[in-house]
Amino acid sequence: MDVSWTCKRWHEVSRDDLYAIAVVRSRVFVVEQTCPYLDLDGHDQEAWHLWAGTVPAVTAYLRLLPPGSKYVEPSLGRIVTAPEARRTGLGRALVAEGLRRVEQLWGSLPVRIGAQRYLERFYGEFGFETASPEYDEDGIPHVEMVRTAR
Repeated sequence: MDVSWTCKRWHEVSRDDLYAIAVVRSRVFVVEQTCPYLDLDGHDQEAWHLWAGTVPAVTAYLRLLPPGSKYVEPSLGRIVTAPEARRTGLGRALVAEGLRRVEQLWGSLPVRIGAQRYLERFYGEFGFETASPEYDEDGIPHVEMVRTAR
């Protein structure tokens, strides 16, 4: 899949791009999943932001958190694909690119994610293994998953 990726630190992201990112995150995590929660959790400022698409429509997004931020390991989070871009391979391409960027930024380290339980098999395709019991996050079952260093 040929995708043009943008990856920037918080202070490099334009206001228009930040708005487009907030829209796709809110569309999916708040509206589609009917989960009113505070998306702005204090981690965006320390993250690298990776996305496909351009203003006004970001179609896929995730943030990369450095080691020691949310977990001991680097992590991928807020992984989202816009509804109109699903079943195109973009979600797989997004996770693969995120893992490539983790290695580029921090070397060959384990990577930890907090995954919605129904996506456990999807993340397993990338080498992630379940590393915690199921827990509730904002009314949605989650598990922590870890991908060992490559």
